[in-house]
Amino acid sequence: MIYVTSDLHGYPFEKFLDLLNSVGFSENDMLYILGDVVDRGKDGVRYLQWSLDTPNVTLLLGNHEDMLRRYEFLFDPDKEDITPYLHGEEEYRLCIWTEEGGMPTLEGLCGISAAERAELGLYLYSLPAYLKINVGGKDFLLVHSGLGEFRPDKRLDEYELYEMIWDRPRLTDKYFDDVTTIFGHTPTLFYGAEYSGKILFTDTWIDVDVGVVSGFAPVLLRLDDMRQFSCRDC
Repeated sequence: MIYVTSDLHGYPFEKFLDLLNSVGFSENDMLYILGDVVDRGKDGVRYLQWSLDTPNVTLLLGNHEDMLRRYEFLFDPDKEDITPYLHGEEEYRLCIWTEEGGMPTLEGLCGISAAERAELGLYLYSLPAYLKINVGGKDFLLVHSGLGEFRPDKRLDEYELYEMIWDRPRLTDKYFDDVTTIFGHTPTLFYGAEYSGKILFTDTWIDVDVGVVSGFAPVLLRLDDMRQFSCRDC
C-alpha cells in the first residue's frame, strides 16, 4: 500500500507511529511525506533520523527543511557542541529560521552527536523537490507546495525551487488533467473553515496539509483506494 502525508512539523513521533501501526504499515508498504517534518514541534529531528534510516519512507523537501539546510555550520562534523548557537553572537544568523519555528529543531540537533548531525546535513541536501509515481495505473505528482506559475506545457525541471516549496495555490487553480498533483504546505483551513483538519480534493489536485500546526491530527491518504486514516482511528 502507498500512503501520503505532509507537514508533520514535529508532531509527537510516538503518536504518529501509533497511526502507522493502526493501518498495519509494514516493510511492504511505502510512505511519502511531502516535506516539513521539522520546526514548531519538538520531534522534528526524530522524523529526519527515522526517514533517513527507514527504506520505505521517502521524505520530500519542504520549505522548512530548505531553511534548515542553509545553516551548514550546524552540520559541521568538527563542531561537537552547537549550544552556543542557541544564544550569543551567532544567534542573529538563525533568527529568520527560529522565528519560523526552528528553535525546537535546533534544540533537537543539540541533543545528537556531531557525526549524526553531519549525516543529517547530507541527507537534507539529497531530498527530492518532487516525485512522479504510479499507483494502480494512476499517475501522481508529489511536491511540497504545488506548482507556482503553472503552465501545462512547462516541464517540471523548468520550475524554480521556490515555486515547488513556497507556492500557495488558489482553490480555483487547476493543474494537469492526466496527473493528480498532491501537496501540502497550505493548511486546508486556509481555503475555508469547512476544510479544517481534513484533506482537500479538487479535480486536479489534493492538499494533504490538514493543519497539524493548528492542533489537528495528521491524516494518511492511501493512494491505492483513496481511504483516509487519522490518529482518531488509532
